[in-house]
Amino acid sequence: MTTTSLDTLRSEVAALIVEALNLDVQPQDIDPQAPLYGDGLGLDSIDMLEIALVVSKRFGFQLKSDNENNQQIFASLQALTEHIAAHRTQ
Repeated sequence: MTTTSLDTLRSEVAALIVEALNLDVQPQDIDPQAPLYGDGLGLDSIDMLEIALVVSKRFGFQLKSDNENNQQIFASLQALTEHIAAHRTQ
């Protein structure tokens, strides 16, 4: 995936997160490297489940709660975007 298309996908994922969680932040203001969980955006485990649900619906693949790589997948907006780019079916 090219840098431009990855940037576009990251913007789309950020917008999905903001919309799904009704965050009081603009999608473009989310630091791609900042942690999603805890510090950074300050999201909790329920928020992660919501993100997994909207990602599954939008991109056509499941993010499972028992995936041993979830800590890395949800580490940041950038990490989540790269995982989506590698696994999306739509």
